[in-house]
Amino acid sequence: MYKSISIIGAGIIGGAIARILARKKIIDKIIATRRNLDKIRDLEGLGVVITSDNIWAVENSDVVIVSVKPNVLTNVLKEIKEVAKGKLLISVVAGVPINVIEKIVPGTRIVRAMPNIAVLVGESFTVYSFSQNVTDEDKEFVDILFSSIGIGIEVEEKYLNAYTGLTGSGPAYMSTFIEAMVYAGLKVGIPRDIALLGATQVAIGTGKLIRDGGMHYAKIKEMVVTPAGTTIEGLFELEEIGLRRGLMKAVYAATQRAEDISKNKGNAEA
Repeated sequence: MYKSISIIGAGIIGGAIARILARKKIIDKIIATRRNLDKIRDLEGLGVVITSDNIWAVENSDVVIVSVKPNVLTNVLKEIKEVAKGKLLISVVAGVPINVIEKIVPGTRIVRAMPNIAVLVGESFTVYSFSQNVTDEDKEFVDILFSSIGIGIEVEEKYLNAYTGLTGSGPAYMSTFIEAMVYAGLKVGIPRDIALLGATQVAIGTGKLIRDGGMHYAKIKEMVVTPAGTTIEGLFELEEIGLRRGLMKAVYAATQRAEDISKNKGNAEA
């Protein structure tokens, strides 16, 4: 099994992964890179080696996680391609297909993954796909890795852009919904801190009813709605403004944007 991992680009997502891996001791040695090392000094206290030298980091690791913005990915991969050969390379960069990465860094075994911002609290929903040359040992490690930061599921790569639009962008949609509930609470006279606590607990509790309790979302609604009651009045208003249609359009638009990024990266590297 692998003994060392480097995280190239320890920003929000990469830094969060480093912190969780260090705390849970998933792997013996963790190296994190970033241009401004002052922003990740706290990682040293967890035993993480920090550096601004991407090549050195990859040379000294068995597994490489690349967590940079799509517009700089090509340059980063070209920088490390010689020292990355023969290694397991995991990309958490949105919209960039496996075949594009393979062209830039041939000789690597590639995982394309899409976590979300909830990795900050160890509750990410991460989907991932493998290149054909990934080994069973690689897959076992990747399963452990992404299970350690939340829930991880292997999917066909053709669905990754859709998951980017749904679960990758999902925390932004949910945050907008919670924000609206807080404002609604303020409108009817509830103190801000209690409105925020109530809105977030409603989101957590409802999610657990569905995920852990096995309850269908329609069943939950039916349990709350009563004839001529308060909830049906609220739902009537939501239907009029088209909340469900708006959310579906948001997911579709985000998915299409991810598809555009994939096509543009593919054309750029063709």
